[in-house]
Amino acid sequence: MVAGHLRNRNSIWYLSMSYTDAHGKKKSVLRSTGIPVEKGNKKKAEKLLLEARQELQKQLDRGDPDTLAMQKGTIMFTAFLSDWLDMMRSSVEVTTFSAYQTSVKKKIIPYFDENYPKLRLVDLTPKMIQDYYTYEINVNHLTTNTVIHRHANIRKALQYAFQIGLLDFNPADRVSRPKKNTFESEPYNRKELEVLFEKVRGNPLEFGVIMAAFYGLRREEVVGLKWNAVDFENKTIAIKSVVTAANVDGKQILVKKNTAKTKSSLRTLPLVPPIEELLLKMKKAQEAFKDLCGNSYSKEYLEYVYVNQLGQLMKPEYLTTHFPVFLEKNGLRRIRFHDLRHSCATLLYHEGVPLKDIQMWLGHSDISTTSNIYTHLDFDSKINSANAILGVLNG
Repeated sequence: MVAGHLRNRNSIWYLSMSYTDAHGKKKSVLRSTGIPVEKGNKKKAEKLLLEARQELQKQLDRGDPDTLAMQKGTIMFTAFLSDWLDMMRSSVEVTTFSAYQTSVKKKIIPYFDENYPKLRLVDLTPKMIQDYYTYEINVNHLTTNTVIHRHANIRKALQYAFQIGLLDFNPADRVSRPKKNTFESEPYNRKELEVLFEKVRGNPLEFGVIMAAFYGLRREEVVGLKWNAVDFENKTIAIKSVVTAANVDGKQILVKKNTAKTKSSLRTLPLVPPIEELLLKMKKAQEAFKDLCGNSYSKEYLEYVYVNQLGQLMKPEYLTTHFPVFLEKNGLRRIRFHDLRHSCATLLYHEGVPLKDIQMWLGHSDISTTSNIYTHLDFDSKINSANAILGVLNG
């Protein structure tokens, strides 16, 4: 008898079924319905569960294993990855699927197709996976952090294969995962920031640079800022929406969310006079360009702050790619755009702001995140501690 129930995974209804095969072995099947866990959808998922249980029972009565297990010895590894990728399309957020697709379709599948053509899923070994990681690190010179993300993709796909009975174990669980790289940024100091602010004035990057360096905003928070989040009367800015870019099926799309990265990312910051002046200047310019361009002006992003002269939203990758070019052109030390956020934290720390306050300013969910990222900031306090007891040693 096939037993089954619904499972909520990543806000998608899954069919979880179990049965005992002809050899007395317990088997389980987990399938995505693609139906979001929303009001009114549970009955649809329950109907699919009933139909799936009935179909599987018919196959068992005929002496056939379930559809997926029947193909156990014939499924090719890369074909399985493609099928898994299609299943994930409706199971995760667009930005997550974009990352999966880039990694699996453009990197992992081509490698295995070239080096292990016609490799069956059941013949995949831990060594093959380990060799792939070694190849990416030694030949393509990928960072171990990137390879760790690839490992997560492969392991997740193979875990699904294990859950539905296509594999007897997950080969990725027997692989040595590369050690994570630790990255230490070299943020700008106060003098460098002053020069940067002077040079960037009037440039399309100006607003992004200032918001990242002064408020420590992430690029998706800068681009996602809306006018209704700016309270000119009470002098506050609410960080509550983000815009990220995703590449799906070769087409880039903007994903707009009315929520920040995490609950702690939702924060309200003071609107200081220089930035208030900049915002009012931008608002006035947008009104002027809207009148000047008429029907050519984009009406889609009227609620957003960071738009160009045609009203089109500034894309997140514009900040990432144009910022280093701007620095080089102006003879400034090269850093990443995200390092402006680190520069903000460094400046706050050197001004005596406690780590707990920096955590809230940046929107970190845990103070350990703040202290881990900015461990170099602790060295100054250690020097102070050393100086405090130096007199004893000298004595």
